[in-house]
Amino acid sequence: MNKIVKITIALIVCLMVGYSASVVTRPSVESWYPTLIKPIFNPPNWIFMPMWTLLYILMAVAAGLVWDKIKEQNAEVKKALAFFLIQLTLNAIWSYLFFGLKNPMLALIEITLLWLMIYETYLKFVKINKIAGYLLIPYLAWVAFAAVLNASIWWLNK
Repeated sequence: MNKIVKITIALIVCLMVGYSASVVTRPSVESWYPTLIKPIFNPPNWIFMPMWTLLYILMAVAAGLVWDKIKEQNAEVKKALAFFLIQLTLNAIWSYLFFGLKNPMLALIEITLLWLMIYETYLKFVKINKIAGYLLIPYLAWVAFAAVLNASIWWLNK
């Protein structure tokens, strides 16, 4: 497989995760989420879909670039992609915890773990392909912001 095919496969996987998370999220965004007290820095709802779409695209490109190095660094690439899949799974679980279970406290604990796994994925990716690592920086920043937002919502609504 060439690099473009690997990136395309990674993109399909990432977008499927994003779509599955949106299925859980959508009903609560229309009913439960508007009833919550939110901090002043809470972004408008319309920003989340384009932001997450962009982040999933960047994640997919990063994963594809790392995957493309499998012949040269087999063990390191496999470990890095395993971390990538773990963080991607945690990404989807957060939506279920926050919006599906409507449990901001449990989601806050989970998003902290998610951020740590993204950071570990970044460290592994940057050693294999610097650009792949750098492509995860916006994701790290957004999840850090999301964690602060999650914590604020939990605090304001407990």
